[in-house]
Amino acid sequence: MKDQQTLTEELDSIDEYEREPVPETKTKDFRSFVSMMAGEHIAGTEFVIGPLFVLHGVSASAIMIGLLLGNILATLSWTLVCAPVAVKTRLTIYYQLEKICGYRLVSIYNAINGLQYTVLAASMIAVSATAIGLAFRLPMPGLTDLYPTSFAWIFAVLFIGAVITVVTIYGYDRVAAFSAVCAPWMPLVFLAAGVAVLPQLGVTSWGNFWTVANDKIWTGVPQPGQTHYTVWHVMFFAWLCNIAMHIGLADMSIYRYAKKPTYGIASAVGMFIGHGMAWLASGVLCALAIQQGNNNPSPGGIAYASAGLAGAACVVIAGWTTANPTLYRAGLAMKGIAPHLKRWKITFWVGIMATFMACFPGVASKLDQMLAFYALVAAPVGAIIIMDVYVLPRFGLLTNYAEKTGIAFNWVAAGAWLIAVLISYGLYLMTNADFFFFMAAPGWVIGAILYVGLSKVFQKAQTPEVVA
Repeated sequence: MKDQQTLTEELDSIDEYEREPVPETKTKDFRSFVSMMAGEHIAGTEFVIGPLFVLHGVSASAIMIGLLLGNILATLSWTLVCAPVAVKTRLTIYYQLEKICGYRLVSIYNAINGLQYTVLAASMIAVSATAIGLAFRLPMPGLTDLYPTSFAWIFAVLFIGAVITVVTIYGYDRVAAFSAVCAPWMPLVFLAAGVAVLPQLGVTSWGNFWTVANDKIWTGVPQPGQTHYTVWHVMFFAWLCNIAMHIGLADMSIYRYAKKPTYGIASAVGMFIGHGMAWLASGVLCALAIQQGNNNPSPGGIAYASAGLAGAACVVIAGWTTANPTLYRAGLAMKGIAPHLKRWKITFWVGIMATFMACFPGVASKLDQMLAFYALVAAPVGAIIIMDVYVLPRFGLLTNYAEKTGIAFNWVAAGAWLIAVLISYGLYLMTNADFFFFMAAPGWVIGAILYVGLSKVFQKAQTPEVVA
């Protein structure tokens, strides 16, 4: 009883500054963000996303050009958009939105955001669990399975989910420390695994790599039942698969700890190694699995087949280092709905929910679709914050409108957000696009224009006492 009370008191004493700016004395150095971004974006899910490009028939030239351009745009989005506003406010996105939108409106966003992050964390847990199962020779589901395939699978998920939840409830410092330990060696495993299997695909020298890449890996021909992806799909996916985090500003919650806004450049490590080299390496592994007759490989399976236990361990740890900050964000989002509850308690229950979801492997197999929907919903929210912090003062308009006027629901912000999402989705339907990510960037622009325009109209209609 005494030990339990001591643990509870320790957790209660952890201050994550959920409703106040991070003090300058608590900011982190650049290395902390390199580790965090590397740990989060060199992830177990790279063994899902890399194979998706192979399955969807991306050509070799399309994936190389698309990844280069997309990852440059993603890095610039963190460096020029997300990190500057995070350092300027030192607030979580959830509290900043509450000041702008009001408690009732931000509670809707927090519920959607928290649920989406919980699902994303669940997919990380599921990916890690496939590697645990293979290490112990247990039957594991494949990339296209939707439901649990065995009790062994459920046990592996429960174990992984428990570890991730325990690390995350201790807060940002533990999450960052976990990434710092794991990040340095994971890229080496990805690279070694991809290079090791190239001879089995027919690569005898770097001179014939490009020929094999076109003929056997990124062939330009999708697998049966899959749509065809082009260079534009690759570029927009690489740029906007994390739109909620960079120009959607969810990573305000991470970068509020940065000493300088230039620390946003740390994202390049995660992008070009995790969303570049790791996607290419896992694509190579998937192509080999298909050549060997396995049309439904699991993430852990393709890693274990190429790098043995080291590959399986890489998938497990990579899933942990991504799930930890994801679950951390989910806890902060739900904390915005119930500010009277301790963050660690909320994170604990969110971790249980994510672990339960992870029992269904379809959560990971539909990862690209889930990220695309999230991008569509989250993009206009980031635009609203950017406009409120930087643009509204230039027009002499009131910022943090809900906080200063005492309203609980900012109809201007709600209208800009909803209309932007509906227009983006309408464009998606009208153009017969097969890719949600194409509409996330227009959604951001539409949300920004609407919020400024509606603010000018609405605030001018108020009495001078309100807008003073």
